[in-house]
Amino acid sequence: MPADAERDVLHMRRALRLAAKAAGRTAPNPMVGAVVVRDGEVVGEGWHPRAGEPHAERIALDRSGDRARGATLYTTLEPCAHQGRTPPCADAVIAAGVARVVAAIRDPDPRTDGKGARAIRAAGIEYETGVLEAEARRLNEGFLSRVTRGRPFVILKLATTLDGRVAVAGRRYLSGKAALKEVHRMRDRADAVMVGVGTVLADDPELTVREVRGRDPLRVVLDADARTPATAKVVRSGDPQRTIVFVARDADQRRVGRLREAKALVATLPRAEPDGLDAGACLRWLAERGVNTVLSEGGPRVAASLLRQKLVDRLAFVVAPVIGGDGPLAFDGLPAAVELGGIRSRRLGDDVLLEADL
Repeated sequence: MPADAERDVLHMRRALRLAAKAAGRTAPNPMVGAVVVRDGEVVGEGWHPRAGEPHAERIALDRSGDRARGATLYTTLEPCAHQGRTPPCADAVIAAGVARVVAAIRDPDPRTDGKGARAIRAAGIEYETGVLEAEARRLNEGFLSRVTRGRPFVILKLATTLDGRVAVAGRRYLSGKAALKEVHRMRDRADAVMVGVGTVLADDPELTVREVRGRDPLRVVLDADARTPATAKVVRSGDPQRTIVFVARDADQRRVGRLREAKALVATLPRAEPDGLDAGACLRWLAERGVNTVLSEGGPRVAASLLRQKLVDRLAFVVAPVIGGDGPLAFDGLPAAVELGGIRSRRLGDDVLLEADL
């Protein structure tokens, strides 16, 4: 690789690491990192911390001051070209007088989608894109999914035995402490965590982040018949307004009323089957409200439903070193085989995390 290309990769990798610091905090915005380099020296850097706050490029340029003039700006996403809660980054780039911009990927948001690059080039600034593109797309897979497909990126997480069962008699948790911490890290990085009412009734989960330092995602329950108790931990833990219970339009209104009295948000969806909901409609509802990523921690029925409807983007299996028993299998009612790709594995204590892309 030529020296110039190696330098571009080096600084873009730093920009990607900066962007990742805000994982789970920026929705509906993407995660963006930026690095300003002049004469081989990093003179400013920054990342977008959360929606409504300054964007990464503006932070990096402000920190660079006059040293930005004639420098190269590395950014993980095309600078925005629209006025939102913050001014257009393309304007800031032009005003700073940089000589070159290197972006990892184009911004598919129709408010920008090439407009930022065109404005920068029209100002006589060299503009390149595609450096570490695959890594940048993976970093912002949630944002890209919501903007281009109209639904969040969905990670289906399940804890199973070696023979594919999701429960063993006499054990509250299948997984050990290290795996539990990793699941809480996943929650911290997700915009929403989703379960079915069966999981609520069986386990009474909080769906909060406790094993690591972090912030709680939105808590989503698929509950066609509004069977979620108003006293459930998913309603009572933390801010009840961060709990969304999706019910069928014909659900019992007394039960719906009790959930609303407990301050949970209740949204109605059409029934997709006699005892289920349209999961695709649920995801579209969440996307319209800025949710980029959803972590599904539901049981076998929710898992199979999402897979049947081709609504899963990544599987995350935590496999415990246990076999046997008569617990339910991981997938309930999955008639056709599902092909997986990009299988990855790592040890989490005595457990193994298997990840695969669909």
